[in-house]
Amino acid sequence: MIAAFVVLALLFGSLFLLWWSQERILFQPPRLLKAPPESGRVSYDAVDGQRLTGFMVGDPRSAPGVLLCFHGNADLAVWQLDWARAVERHTRYAVFLAEYRGYMSLDGSPSYPSTKLDARAAYDYLRTVFGVDRTRMAYFGHSLGSGVAAELAEIHPPGALLLQSPFSSAHAMARLIVWPPIVLVWRTISRIHFDTRRVVSELDVPVSVAHGRRDRIVPFRMGVEVYGAAKRKGQLLVVEKAGHNDVADIAGEEYWRWIGAALTPRIDAGTQRKEGMTQD
Repeated sequence: MIAAFVVLALLFGSLFLLWWSQERILFQPPRLLKAPPESGRVSYDAVDGQRLTGFMVGDPRSAPGVLLCFHGNADLAVWQLDWARAVERHTRYAVFLAEYRGYMSLDGSPSYPSTKLDARAAYDYLRTVFGVDRTRMAYFGHSLGSGVAAELAEIHPPGALLLQSPFSSAHAMARLIVWPPIVLVWRTISRIHFDTRRVVSELDVPVSVAHGRRDRIVPFRMGVEVYGAAKRKGQLLVVEKAGHNDVADIAGEEYWRWIGAALTPRIDAGTQRKEGMTQD
């Protein structure tokens, strides 16, 4: 009896702790050690009044399109400026790096519902301030940002959706990191409902995926599952020697060809592969 009570206490204690700490586990804002640059920095508001910030690289009025980007859970928009400049240089697309509340010294606390509000705010900002039609927009998401970008695409479909190191669903990730018995009740206790695989299976937008085969944070198979589930397939880039955060560095020019091809989507676009990339 005592042993059973202890087991139940541990189980319910674990359930409560997980329910209470989900956002703390998912969102891990790093410290901003120096003031971000003012060049290209803009501010805008979400519908709940939360003040947000982002960085614009390039001119969205004259560019052929705008790539709206969402970063991972332990990253910052400002840290992606060099990458954004490279995207603009290779594609001529303007790039908008959106930030989440609670990150980069912004007020507020990030949560699953707040990512929807913050993503919508960035989209509205591009539409109202720069007059960018959604057909001239493409969305990019890395890791956590892949779920954010996919959910925004579900509401406001872009011209293309680019996902780097995407996870298939929050439930699938939970199976990797929580105690197995808890997975059985995950849908009951979870407040985080990203389901990228389902979204892309219903989305009438070309979906392109890049993933490192050596990814130890989001398994490579999840990226393949997301691409395989896509209703409209764009470009698939498999980077054999890359992990979670070095896909662009390892792939080099093939990465930029992937970006360029993904931003000029075609129905039944081919599959690209690192080290012997082939076109179907």
